[in-house]
Amino acid sequence: MSLSDAIISGLATRVLQAQDHAHTITKLTDEYPQMSIADAYRVQDELRRRWLARGERMVGLKAGLTSKAKMLQMGVEVPSFGILSNAMARPENGAIAIRELVHPRVEAEIAFVLDKPLRGKHCTIEQVIDATAFVIPAVEVIDSRYEKFKFDLVSVIADNGSSSRYVTGGRPLDPRELDLRTIGVVIERNGEIQATGASAAVLNHPANAILMLLDHLADRDEELAAGSFVMTGGITEAIPVKEGDSIVARFQDMGSVSLRFA
Repeated sequence: MSLSDAIISGLATRVLQAQDHAHTITKLTDEYPQMSIADAYRVQDELRRRWLARGERMVGLKAGLTSKAKMLQMGVEVPSFGILSNAMARPENGAIAIRELVHPRVEAEIAFVLDKPLRGKHCTIEQVIDATAFVIPAVEVIDSRYEKFKFDLVSVIADNGSSSRYVTGGRPLDPRELDLRTIGVVIERNGEIQATGASAAVLNHPANAILMLLDHLADRDEELAAGSFVMTGGITEAIPVKEGDSIVARFQDMGSVSLRFA
């Protein structure tokens, strides 16, 4: 049985306060073990409504848990999805305020910007590429609000997939000019290599994350609109950061993304 609207509203308040004031909460399923994935996306819907009400603009969506290793670790077969707003964006080479975050980590991702809408459960990678204006390197700063960064799938979806900040850099490129399966990535923290990977770690091709996102949206009778910005999930493991850290994510043939935590 679905949770009541009053409970969903209360959970959204709990999550939003933790996000806004950088404090931890216990997993929502500790109190509501019957909470479903559908309930978790209802919490996201309420978060979106409140973000819009306070003047934020929704710019796109993100996929998480898109590597096979992360799926196996979490015991799931599908990624989670979250909402991206303009308030989460930070400039390349800029400083991110550590006081606004709980226990942040960084992931290197390939982001897609669409110039055509996409809809439905039967799209192909070729259709995703055709609908893409450009791809661009990105770093997502994830920041689960749950104690000790421990959560289950339902709880992390309700926390909007641990979204907090994102930065784009490098240079926008036509996806037809790249083999998006073989982009090498290196993450450096304070000049030292912390992780390496290749873009095939994301479901064998990052566009597959968009296909799974389209399946999710089709179940909600929604689509990806032209102009959507979509982050496709971490290519490497997430790297913890603290005050004073400088991060550079280097993407083969695509440039780099730099940021620091102050």
